[in-house]
Amino acid sequence: MRNVIRRGLSGLALVAAALAMTPSAPAAARAADPAYEVLVFSKTAGFRHDSIPVGIQTIRELGAANNFTVTATEDAGAFTTANLARFKAVVWLSTTGDVLNDSQQTAFASYVNGGGGYVGVHAAADTEYDWSYYGQLVGAYFRSHPAIQQAVVKNEDRTHPATAGLGATWTRTDEWYNYRTNPRSTVRVLQSLDESSYSGGDMGGDHPITWCHPQASGRSFYTGLGHTQQSYAETPFRNLLLGGIRYVAGMVAADCTPTTTPPDPGGSTTVEGEAFTSQSGVQTAGHASASGGTTLGYIDNGDWAGYASVSTAGATGFSARVSSGGAGGTIQVRSGSQTGTVLGSVAVPNTGGWDTFRTVTTTLSGSASGPLFLTFTGGSGSLFDVDTVTISRSTTPPPAAAVEGEAFTSQSGVQTAGHASASGGTTLGYIDNGDWAGYASVSTAGATGFSARVSSGGAGGTIQVRSGSQTGTVLGSVAVPNTGGWDTFRTVTTTLSGSASGPVFLVFSGGTGALFDVDTFTLTR
Repeated sequence: MRNVIRRGLSGLALVAAALAMTPSAPAAARAADPAYEVLVFSKTAGFRHDSIPVGIQTIRELGAANNFTVTATEDAGAFTTANLARFKAVVWLSTTGDVLNDSQQTAFASYVNGGGGYVGVHAAADTEYDWSYYGQLVGAYFRSHPAIQQAVVKNEDRTHPATAGLGATWTRTDEWYNYRTNPRSTVRVLQSLDESSYSGGDMGGDHPITWCHPQASGRSFYTGLGHTQQSYAETPFRNLLLGGIRYVAGMVAADCTPTTTPPDPGGSTTVEGEAFTSQSGVQTAGHASASGGTTLGYIDNGDWAGYASVSTAGATGFSARVSSGGAGGTIQVRSGSQTGTVLGSVAVPNTGGWDTFRTVTTTLSGSASGPLFLTFTGGSGSLFDVDTVTISRSTTPPPAAAVEGEAFTSQSGVQTAGHASASGGTTLGYIDNGDWAGYASVSTAGATGFSARVSSGGAGGTIQVRSGSQTGTVLGSVAVPNTGGWDTFRTVTTTLSGSASGPVFLVFSGGTGALFDVDTFTLTR
């Protein structure tokens, strides 16, 4: 009788649960910002995204609702000291290629350094490759992308106004950029990609996709999201843009100091059982002794519940706080859907009553990375209630990300060289004695080791690892031998010492003629 009566309330219970999980609008919870102006710049000298018009319209709509006015232009002539002074923020909306001349670059750098705000959206990272200041400002340059597909976004920092309304993970479809360097050491990473959730990620498992950082007296915010037109209809993405604009415009404070290391991928995620985002058969049930006073209840054989914001990536363990005055049964832990990969299962006994809770645990196996689904099996009638569930994860850190040698942001003497057997088909080449290459987005902070994949059919030589500039602090050096040919690669390594934290510079020395090529290099910390 208990089950029949409780299921009769299903419509009201589900509506109540949905209302309980609906976030309030951020704008309703804060005072209006003072009026200000935003410049949206969308000039392209390369690929042009068809999402630019809807992106401009979206920012106009955000402005109308949040007390800022928008001027949209593709005229680089807008980049003068006098004109830029009107704006609290400049949004580079999927710009591509070389879009500013020298005087315009100088004006914009002065604007940002003097307290202005920069927002880069998607292909803003595919812009101004030969302007080292811009490389620092955007944080990392675009390298490649796989096909548009669904992926899991990990919301690493949910205190920033751009990401405050999001859950631990966010599954969405977009075009996912790979970057020439990992910007983590010089920016605050707000979001990263779970590379196991899609095909084509190549950043070694630590894949930032949205970040922010101070730039002199100004502020920078970049997101790789926003390729598709559909993105701009997504409320979470619109909120991401709004939060970024408000931050760089100085309307809201945020901690954007760099995060020098990835977050520990270990630890655990705990979620209320009744916080499901999809389900079949189950309802919310009231229990005074439960967390939050409610549970996931009315569970019969064959019912299930899904949790879109809880990823199974890296999951190694599962526990649930349960109660049962009924038949008990089994919880199956699945990935992706209610019929997805089974990662493990755990038996739930009769605990002695519906208000008597105990915790059941099991280990999980497999490499699936989709959202969490729980499926329930057992006898007839009500089986058990679920108060909270916890996913625990491996504590193995991701490997250090390799930097392409040719991804320099400043240099003297070197060039890109083609090699079929090199990563990406190219290397840093044409290296002579006294040449150097700088990498504005790669910090030496905390670096303890250096390795490089090299080739040489020439004299060989030495790589010095320096911090801050080509004449900066020497952290270490490593000899590069003649490897037997320009297409024969080997790895050389050395330890680093010192506490310098500027961008990395590689300085090359040796005999006469071409010395060696550098395919990739890695800083370990």
